[in-house]
Amino acid sequence: MSLFNIFDIAGSGMSAQSLRLNTTASNLANADSVSSSVNETYRTRQPVFSTVLDDAQQGYKAGSVQVLGITESQAPVRQEYNPSHPLADDNGYVYHSNVDAIAEMANMMSASRSYQNNVEIANTSKQLLLQTLQLGK
Repeated sequence: MSLFNIFDIAGSGMSAQSLRLNTTASNLANADSVSSSVNETYRTRQPVFSTVLDDAQQGYKAGSVQVLGITESQAPVRQEYNPSHPLADDNGYVYHSNVDAIAEMANMMSASRSYQNNVEIANTSKQLLLQTLQLGK
């Protein structure tokens, strides 16, 4: 595997973690949202990643991260009986999103650290390439 492939792999990892951070931010922004129906209530969204491996004669050599899509949680939303709320349905219920703020904060910290690790991989690879070029002097 060439050192140049490492930049592609680290770049795809940074792109994936950036999407994960954006999705987490969207989830946190909608954590306190309410609606008048179960179908309209905001549900937690999570990106789905896959590894793309390059075929080689001796098996798989290098991989990058591919985003397959964003899934919406099927966990039940929380319903609250509050007939005085302006968004209450005919039965007096309002529906809250199923976002767990603590889990989202942990997810955000994990994505941020993964992004940082990919940046460090790219920087280290760059330094190795520069040092290799210095060998010829």
